[in-house]
Amino acid sequence: MAVKDRDRFSTATRIRLLGEQTAARVYRSQTKRQARRSRLTGRAALLALVLCSLVVALAYPIRQYVSQRAEITDMQREKEEAARRVEELRDTKARWQDDAYAEQQIRQRLHLVMPGETGFIVVDPDAAKKSRTDRSEADRPWYANFWDGVDKADAAKH
Repeated sequence: MAVKDRDRFSTATRIRLLGEQTAARVYRSQTKRQARRSRLTGRAALLALVLCSLVVALAYPIRQYVSQRAEITDMQREKEEAARRVEELRDTKARWQDDAYAEQQIRQRLHLVMPGETGFIVVDPDAAKKSRTDRSEADRPWYANFWDGVDKADAAKH
């Protein structure tokens, strides 16, 4: 037994036992870490799967919501523009209801004069230099364009 006791307490035996114990502890701690890692990895994968599912499930409704909000904004803007246009048209209608405004517009646009008045048309000297063919229809009074159209139609028949 003395040899066995001596082996038991020898430095080499103690170092070997100590190494085996340390290796066993390291192995146990590694397996615990791996077990924890595998649990966390599984949890993380499940969480990622749930998040991806939510994103996929909510992507279309959110896109629809955003596009509908944009449409609502556009329609509100169009409604405001239409309301402004209606107001302008009401103002124009109210002005045309006034006889003085209507008479002023008729005189200005149609170059009409009241009985007993003498009408004058002032010709721009620069415009008079232009030949008749160079002048655009917008520069001439409406009745000149009207008679030119009648003359052209009459000439086409002959």
